[in-house]
Amino acid sequence: MRTAHVIRTPDQQLRIFVSSTLQELAAERRATRAAIERLHLAPVMFELGASPHPPRELYRAYLDQSDVFLGVYWERYGWVAPDESVSGLEDEYNLCPPDLPRLLYVKSPANREPKLTELLGRIRDDDRAAYKYFETAKELGRLVEADLATLLAERFDQSRVLLTADVLSDADRVVEPVRLPVALTDLIGRDRDIAAIGGMLASGTRLVTLTGPGGIGKSRLAIAAARAAESQFADGAVFVDLSAVHNPDRVAHTIAQALGVRDTGDAPVLENLDTALGDRRILLLLDNFEQVLDAAPVLTALLAAAPGVAAIVTSRSLLRVSAEQSYEVGPLADDSSLNLFVERAKAAKPDFELTAANSDTIARVCTAVDGAPLAIELAAARIRVLSPADLLDRLDRGLAVLVGGGRDLPERQQTIRRTIEWSTQLLDAGQRRLLARLGVFEGGFTLEAAEFVGATAAPGDADAGGDVLTDLTALVDNSLVGPHDSGERPGFSMQAIVREYAREQLAASGESDRIRDAHARFFLELGDRVESQLKGERQREWMRRLGDERDNLRAAERFLLSSRDWDRAARLAFSLYLYWWVAGLLGEVRTWMDEALDSRDELSDHTRAIALYFTRTIMFWKDPDGSVAADLTESADLFHRVGDPDGEGLTRISLALALLAGGKPDTERAREVMDTSLSLFRGSGSLWGESMALVLLGRVALLQRKVPEARDHFEQSLAITRRTDDIVGQRIASYHLGWALLLLGQVDEARADFALSVTLSASLGHAEGVAYGIEGMVAVAALAGDAVRAGRLAGAARALRERSGTHNGPMFTFHQRYLDRLAEDGKGEQLEEAITAGRALTVEQAVAEALAGAEHEDPPGDYR
Repeated sequence: MRTAHVIRTPDQQLRIFVSSTLQELAAERRATRAAIERLHLAPVMFELGASPHPPRELYRAYLDQSDVFLGVYWERYGWVAPDESVSGLEDEYNLCPPDLPRLLYVKSPANREPKLTELLGRIRDDDRAAYKYFETAKELGRLVEADLATLLAERFDQSRVLLTADVLSDADRVVEPVRLPVALTDLIGRDRDIAAIGGMLASGTRLVTLTGPGGIGKSRLAIAAARAAESQFADGAVFVDLSAVHNPDRVAHTIAQALGVRDTGDAPVLENLDTALGDRRILLLLDNFEQVLDAAPVLTALLAAAPGVAAIVTSRSLLRVSAEQSYEVGPLADDSSLNLFVERAKAAKPDFELTAANSDTIARVCTAVDGAPLAIELAAARIRVLSPADLLDRLDRGLAVLVGGGRDLPERQQTIRRTIEWSTQLLDAGQRRLLARLGVFEGGFTLEAAEFVGATAAPGDADAGGDVLTDLTALVDNSLVGPHDSGERPGFSMQAIVREYAREQLAASGESDRIRDAHARFFLELGDRVESQLKGERQREWMRRLGDERDNLRAAERFLLSSRDWDRAARLAFSLYLYWWVAGLLGEVRTWMDEALDSRDELSDHTRAIALYFTRTIMFWKDPDGSVAADLTESADLFHRVGDPDGEGLTRISLALALLAGGKPDTERAREVMDTSLSLFRGSGSLWGESMALVLLGRVALLQRKVPEARDHFEQSLAITRRTDDIVGQRIASYHLGWALLLLGQVDEARADFALSVTLSASLGHAEGVAYGIEGMVAVAALAGDAVRAGRLAGAARALRERSGTHNGPMFTFHQRYLDRLAEDGKGEQLEEAITAGRALTVEQAVAEALAGAEHEDPPGDYR
């Protein structure tokens, strides 16, 4: 059930669903998008919505996730698909949730089609909609911007009380556990299976493996069973998608990623996982384990180290490890098969009905495909153009002559794969070619990415790839490609067995390497395009979007590495540096760049500079013999040689950190290094780099006990990051400024800056930043002599660091000395009890407690 819409502040990326015909309003759509983005809102412009075969469930899902409906109309009513009564344009308006604000714009003059005139008459009579006329695209842009701004202003007061709640909602995602996916359709015929699996978990079984062929419904069943059993686990259920993992060595990293444990590269991931899971009650769902069976001992080792953890695994084969209990997923029962067919047939053809005349035929269709859910869906999708009798006849003849799937596969899996092949034989050549090319993606993919890869031309081929949008729509209509929620823009995915089939066809076509290269080029160009935007006002948006593309970014990088294309591999890594860092993936990037350095190939100066930077920067605080500083110096020199001042400036920041680490910080040389870094960034005009260099100069000043100078540097940095809407930079600057102000005795001001650091870090999902900010609040509470508050926050910060795998805090925080002083003043026992209690706080509770508004008197003593 939908909750009432509350329009919040523009920086919270509200979604504006835009409905219109495509070609005749192309200029107007561009003007609308620009107006929406000027208000920092997110346009949801789902191009498939008005295409010949509208995927209703997909745009219904996006309407449900939107905050405002915006319609633009002129002359065309839109195409009506066979057996449909309305166009996609009218269907979008009909499906608009009743509580969604509606802004409608009609272009005049016009020679409208009668059905559009009828629709507009109904809309005018709808008192829920604001209805305006316009003449030009420019005028439309002004109207949209003004009306959305007014709507936001009118509802802002309603949402003011929710601002704190929004921060806390962000905080709950800081450790970024991947929760169970929400399906767009109901699960049919699996109630007994769900109960049986739940019973196994309730009886103490800690490893349940669901086996069966691809397409039998293991993943959907596992998700439903995990959701039903989730209440047995205090820390909930976490989804670990292994479909994009092909190397067993990457399984531990994937589990860590799903749990929100960062791969910072400074400690083994398994060690971090053991720490993160040690005291938790959590259910892991590991999907598609069959391709990484050699990693089964990793899973059993984790379960042995964490007695409160249980796992549901889906796999076509047993893991064959101790404590494993198997559950074979079989075909649907006859009545459930029939119900599934009818549901999917209605989605394809809304007026389809099960009748006495066709029920036996449909039952035979379900039998022909062995009651396998995927095969039933593929067959039902054809009901749009085939009668049940025609469908059965074509299916019988098609399966009889097809031999795809491999004779060594289980019989039911052969049937599923033959059904996939039968479905593709009914497509035209362009649609089959696009399906094969889409197999190159890992996980989901956007419409933009699909169009780029699908339109890649073969050598000497003037026709790049036909009409990709139309072909993609056909694949959606035929259930070979499905909708995938990727946030503000339409996304798609394929079931694992369909992706396997697509990749086989791509390999057989002989264009696998060329399409993989096109895939890599798309993400290289994306990295180039967003590099600067990651440092400005669209930072949060791009952090989230790149998170959605994480598996595809990895696949692109792996292709470049396997091709020994070191220059482009380094370019992709370096353009997204800020994302890798905030997402906690620098450890993985380090392994990529180690491959380049270990290859014995001659690397270009720029590539070697990047590789040295990534492999050494995460080790700056472990440099007993000075080798890290020496390699970072070489990296900086190489950046200088090739004329990359920003790369040189960034490397000098890491070099300065290495010089400040250890028992005897070299502050004088660090200051020299940072003066050069600051000059480089100012010379190149990089405000982001300038703000970072100022923070490091402030850190040098703190170590030299020049606190007022440090404060000035931090304030300059904060001013720059506010001017550029750089949230990461604001978080860093405000945190450091808090410490300078605290050392100067300005406790209230320090508290405000630490609170800002916590809030901004939560909004980014940056666990390490939240921990830093809370640790600053620990010092504030300790200065006031509040052992309970200081201890609870310290315990929460420690638990957060353990659960997120961020352990190098002592280099950047100073709160322990304040806790020690409390203990020396006789509050040690009270403090330890509070620390234990604080460890039990969730991230959301810890952030709420850190931001609690209790004001403190000046400290009773000098704890500085």
